[in-house]
Amino acid sequence: MLKSGANKIIDEAVKSIEGADRAKIKNQCFKGLCPNLKVQYQLSEKAAREAKPVAGLHETGKFHKVSYHINPEKIWLTLSKGYQAFDSRISTFKDITNALSNPSVDMIGICGMGGIGKTMLVKEIARQVKGHKLFDEVVFVDVPQIPDIKKMQGQIADELGLFLCEESESGRARRLYARMKEEKKILVILDDIWARLDLETLGIPLGDEHKGCKVLLTSRSRGVLSREMDSEINFLVGILSQEESWSLFQKMVAEGDCIRNHDLQSLAVAIAKECAGLPIAIVTIAKALREENLFEWKNALLELKRPSWRNFSGVQAAACSTIELSFNFLTGEDLKSTLLLCSLMGYTYHASMLDLLKYGMGMGLFKDVNTMEEARDRACPLVHKLKACSLLLDSHISEMFAMHDIVRDVAISIASRDQHVFTMRNHVVPQEWLDKDTLKFCTAISLHKCDVNELPEELECPQLKFFYMYPKDPALKIPDKFFAGMIELRVLDLTKMHLLSLPSSLHLLVNLRTLCLDQSVLGDIAVIGELKQLEILSLSSSDIEHLPREIGRLSKLRLLDLTNCSKLKSIPPNVERLNIERSNASLDELKHLSRLTTLEIHIQGAKILPRGLFSKKLERYKILIGDEWDWHGKYETSRTLKLMLNTRTCLENGTIMQLKGIEDLYLGELQDVKNVLNELDAEGFLQLKHLHVQNSPYILCIVDSVEGVACDAFPLLESLFLHNLTNLEKICNGRLTAASFCNLGIIKVGNCNKLKSILSVSIARGLQQLQVIDVTECKSMEVILGTEEERISSNQEIELITPRGIQKCSLTAEAATNEITFSKLKSLSLSYLPSLTSFCLVNYTFRFPSLEELTVRGCPSMKIFS
Repeated sequence: MLKSGANKIIDEAVKSIEGADRAKIKNQCFKGLCPNLKVQYQLSEKAAREAKPVAGLHETGKFHKVSYHINPEKIWLTLSKGYQAFDSRISTFKDITNALSNPSVDMIGICGMGGIGKTMLVKEIARQVKGHKLFDEVVFVDVPQIPDIKKMQGQIADELGLFLCEESESGRARRLYARMKEEKKILVILDDIWARLDLETLGIPLGDEHKGCKVLLTSRSRGVLSREMDSEINFLVGILSQEESWSLFQKMVAEGDCIRNHDLQSLAVAIAKECAGLPIAIVTIAKALREENLFEWKNALLELKRPSWRNFSGVQAAACSTIELSFNFLTGEDLKSTLLLCSLMGYTYHASMLDLLKYGMGMGLFKDVNTMEEARDRACPLVHKLKACSLLLDSHISEMFAMHDIVRDVAISIASRDQHVFTMRNHVVPQEWLDKDTLKFCTAISLHKCDVNELPEELECPQLKFFYMYPKDPALKIPDKFFAGMIELRVLDLTKMHLLSLPSSLHLLVNLRTLCLDQSVLGDIAVIGELKQLEILSLSSSDIEHLPREIGRLSKLRLLDLTNCSKLKSIPPNVERLNIERSNASLDELKHLSRLTTLEIHIQGAKILPRGLFSKKLERYKILIGDEWDWHGKYETSRTLKLMLNTRTCLENGTIMQLKGIEDLYLGELQDVKNVLNELDAEGFLQLKHLHVQNSPYILCIVDSVEGVACDAFPLLESLFLHNLTNLEKICNGRLTAASFCNLGIIKVGNCNKLKSILSVSIARGLQQLQVIDVTECKSMEVILGTEEERISSNQEIELITPRGIQKCSLTAEAATNEITFSKLKSLSLSYLPSLTSFCLVNYTFRFPSLEELTVRGCPSMKIFS
């Protein structure tokens, strides 16, 4: 069509030129001496008209690109086989899609342990966003463990149908950069990154360079995403629920139709459960068993329950190899050693930081530390990094962490293979564990709830450093010479045993640093006094009544754990860290623990607290005094005091003031205390983050400024809970500095029947971190924000620059702004407040840009909001 149009225009142009030549002679004046101006003008107009189609044809003939290689639709974008929309991941799926739709977000990360299903998830997201035309083009790049830039650039080019002829990385990057800029909206998925990738080197435009380009990353390490790639939003993909695991397992074996076999049904359920919610384990094992017979299914279950010591083989090979890869990529031997040690810490799903400290200190895992506090400071980052690598998991219990069963199995297999570790759980211990050649090189033994009928007279383990035993039979007898051949032993844990006397060979353990006799029935333990190097002694939940005098010889003892030793009647001196729960021990003895820096203690039914009870050297503490407190609740801070006493002893003996840096404070049933801040801490609780006050009828206010001086109150407070304070009249009385309550995020008030308002308007201006307001059952509550005039409106002078120079004047109420914005408030709940008339009576405008939930019920007097 373009060619025929050009030919037509050319023919007409030729005719015009020939016609012009013939008319040239006719269109002359004065015998050819002068041209005919009229005719010439007519010809020029005709030429101009005929030039326009030529110019248009010229523009039509311009080509920005000659052609692109025809790029067939990507196979992975057209097939969704294998993906299941699990209920536990639907919300994550939606959140990621919403983030991709957000024009202000350029880079998004997805993290989770190996084999959790990150790749499947991002491919399904890519299919959805491409199908809904959220992006014009989607590029998927499988990132190798050691990135090959040229190879990755080739992958991107293939996805875009682009041929790269450049040899240098920079040249290829320029070509890719220019090609991506031509796409209005493009999504680049970089799957399974292990370390920082330079997007500019690859040729990926981002941010202001190309607003339509977004990058979606997956990684096993949250740290790689947030710290090294600076991803703006990160999402965690967790394990499947038991129901989802079973559903996936059934789907994977459906083609073999063997699941209907009645004999296999119970085995299938057990195998799916052993996979512990890890998709790669479920899929690979289910596929491997599709056409197998009953014996193979039984053997598969046995393999899963008893992982191979030496290598990964059989049905679990694929799942285990991906976890081992994550282990190999850990940087630093301390991280690897910590993970392997965690795998030996019993076999419960949750493990405590305290147990890790006990074992880690004993094994010398934390180098160059002098105190338990320093050891904790070293251990916490290690656990945090392992969580970031998805090898450890968060626990819903404070001070604890979790480990996936398959990760534990892999870690134990690695330890068995590389460090000669022997472990068994929930089974009869085989005879080969007593093989002399095996024991000669063994460095750790862990027997958890195993059927051990009899122990040998002596166990020759010259290199053994760790021994843990929790037998099914607590009456299992330990021979006197049993420990004689374990001269290098550093950690000994005998859990839930009847130890009427300790084996005499125990005194030979000259290198022992940690001894745990938790949940045990204990008799004569005087031999402990011979363990001169002992640093940690744990008797948690034992029936110990009197600690022997010989324990005073343990000059290097740092931690004595007496948690839940309800029969204990005396405490020894010279301890650095002490854990006691529900103790009847003499409290006066606490005053003599001059080295104590960490204390966890629950004193129930205490009526008198001795003066100077707690050391000023305490750096970490969890102190609960009173019957009603929950010892096992979630503790987010390192310095917690929960105090419930119906006497004034907490004031008279300085219980609160002698504890430095309280972060979490619970107060209940306080007697004769009218003002929390001034009577309990004159400095203003400068480090307090959480304050709970309840059931205290004498309290009139929380903060009362003295003599008109502005008070600096609770500058770090994040949450304030006030409940059943029947005579509370005001939360704050008097002037406060701007720093007061500036970090408050949650305020909840209930059953405070004399309280007429929560805070003043002036204080409300500074609550820029506030997210939750919850007020319930306060009979006298009239407004949420009181009408107290701001101090700036009455007497503050300001300087104004005018044409006449600098002049001073007073700032009046009319001059102050009458708009208050609660920029982060998400939830506002007002319930059963019969006297409430409005949020605020003053003529103010309130803005709630982040409000998600507003509840107003049982407020019959409320006619307007504000």
